[in-house]
Amino acid sequence: MSEQPENTARPADAPAESGQPVAPASAESVRPVTQRGSQRFAAGEGPLPDPAGSHHERRIRSFQPRRSRVTTGQAEALLKRWPDWGLDIDGRQVLDLGAMFDGLPVVLEIGFGMGEATAQMAAADPGTGILAVDVHTPGQGNLLGLADRNGLNNVRVANGDAIILLREMLTPDSLDGCRVYFPDPWPKARHHKRRLIQPEFLSLLATRLKPGGVLHCATDWESYAEQMLEVLSAHPDFENTRADGGFAPRPDFRPLTRFEGQGLDKGHVVNDLLFRRK
Repeated sequence: MSEQPENTARPADAPAESGQPVAPASAESVRPVTQRGSQRFAAGEGPLPDPAGSHHERRIRSFQPRRSRVTTGQAEALLKRWPDWGLDIDGRQVLDLGAMFDGLPVVLEIGFGMGEATAQMAAADPGTGILAVDVHTPGQGNLLGLADRNGLNNVRVANGDAIILLREMLTPDSLDGCRVYFPDPWPKARHHKRRLIQPEFLSLLATRLKPGGVLHCATDWESYAEQMLEVLSAHPDFENTRADGGFAPRPDFRPLTRFEGQGLDKGHVVNDLLFRRK
């Protein structure tokens, strides 16, 4: 989602997101039509606008969907690959990750932006399945297009609320890891309650991670990084992989994206946190 979780647009000088824009594809006509800036697809052909509907309780969410236009190329990828590689988070089914990923270990990625970093990680590690969650339709289409063109059979794209996915659709100890890269920092103090990395989220995630599974977070908002470190360090189900109890250097498997590079050029500090489920 960016949960992005975490799909609110940032100002030009704001810290980096994990994705990056792509050039529009050809202008061939496709079946989806634009409606108020978002895409609508026939049943089974693409992501639903609100897959969980109203059958789950109202609560403060950490994400805010962006309704930007889907390019022709993104729409074509959704039409081609959504039926096989996409799923709506409706909260009405329990997923069999073993069957979905042919027995591969599975890492959940919450908020993938436009999907370039996700595709790079999938290509570099074909022995790991990536269940990538977001609410941004153009990003979903872009990631499916990258996966299709590069033969990345270890990527599945989930549309909707990651909390509902974790709580209703995943079984205990089913995940080998979780990645939350550059989530929406909700910088205003009154919005901090919307940040994803909170004790309640960690308690839920811990039930779905296998013992030893790693939660890997990265952010370029220093105040959010400090909050993440404080909340994770205090949680009884997680332990820091760093012996000094601090931030970790960026691991080689997390790609340095263009947006992150631009943030670093502006003096932003990027912090990684790797915490293991006990």
